[in-house]
Amino acid sequence: VTFQGSGCAISKASASLMTTAVKGKTLAEAGRMFDSFHRMVTGAGGPVDDLPSKLSVFAGVREFPARVKCASLAWHALSKAMHAPNAGPAGATGS
Repeated sequence: VTFQGSGCAISKASASLMTTAVKGKTLAEAGRMFDSFHRMVTGAGGPVDDLPSKLSVFAGVREFPARVKCASLAWHALSKAMHAPNAGPAGATGS
């Protein structure tokens, strides 16, 4: 997992921490992390226990709706890539 891009500090920091968090995870684990992260930054509630504590710094963006998009941009790109046909290394099935 890597990222290359430009953007605001929030989007770059989120992308950087995301790559560290999902490295070595299965597609299913990464998908659960996406769900938890999205709930956390949108304030939708629900458990976020499967997120590394470093990601908790993004919990405050829910107070700034325009910044929710910044924090979740890379996560949405990851989710889209995971759901693409043939997602994963060497034909991984997501389990």
